[in-house]
Amino acid sequence: QPSMDVFNGMLHDLEIGHDNSDGADQGFLVGCFPDLLDKPLFHPPENGTKLNGTYRLPLGYQMDASYYYLKLHWHVPCGPNSVITFPSAPWFKPWYWWSWPILPLGLSWHKQRWDDLGYAAEIPVVLMELLMYTAIIALTRLARPQMTKLCYNRRPEKQGVLVQWLIKLAGIVAMVAAYTIPFFVIPCTVHPIMGWSMYLFGVLAFSTAVINAFLLPPLAVLTAWLGIVGMLFVMAFPWYHDGIARILVVVAYAFCSAPFLWASIVRVMDSLQTMLERDLHFPRLGDPAPETEFSKLY
Repeated sequence: QPSMDVFNGMLHDLEIGHDNSDGADQGFLVGCFPDLLDKPLFHPPENGTKLNGTYRLPLGYQMDASYYYLKLHWHVPCGPNSVITFPSAPWFKPWYWWSWPILPLGLSWHKQRWDDLGYAAEIPVVLMELLMYTAIIALTRLARPQMTKLCYNRRPEKQGVLVQWLIKLAGIVAMVAAYTIPFFVIPCTVHPIMGWSMYLFGVLAFSTAVINAFLLPPLAVLTAWLGIVGMLFVMAFPWYHDGIARILVVVAYAFCSAPFLWASIVRVMDSLQTMLERDLHFPRLGDPAPETEFSKLY
């Protein structure tokens, strides 16, 4: 049971500005319990009797997540009433969906949240995004035969270098946007499985539109998508011997994937250049857009 005498003593030390060993909260608390190391460990009595005095809590009551990441299991027993801290960068806290499987304990944290709070606040947003991505894929499929005619028109004269570079830049920006927009529109605190599923589905939907709009090879555009899927499986693999082996496998996978990613970028740039050499041009400002079968639907 907490002691009011100790609490009032802490308040008094704060008022008088009592010095401590490190000038921080830990040094302050240690100064309030100078003889704590000489106290016995706390072990709950099996018969439920009440204990009097001051006791030290075992290490398992205050666990650091880094202890788990070294061996991918707890060396010190971690009880049901333990407190686990996650000393990591602010953007890699376990409540963010993208922190898993980078940090394996993220699923344990979200399991606790599922049992206590649930995800009722995020589900409506996720469903809206699911409908939006499905609509993008459906519209892209319907407009596929005539989609490029909405953007390009044949011209006998050649385009300038500046216009060609602008078209290339538009294609690159569209690809980057296809991979970044889904990341930022997903609720940050959604479950990792749901978050990664929505991200991959969103990237697939936007990439489909980019592929059809700029006549890009699908495999080259989706190489990064396939690489992300593979990386998720590599990091989520549950049978690593320890954290060091897991890091080595992840680095090896990234090293082997880099040439394929670079080749896909080169392939996309070549496809953009080939598209420009086919005399496919943007219509001039003020020219009427050609009527298509897709536009007749409206």
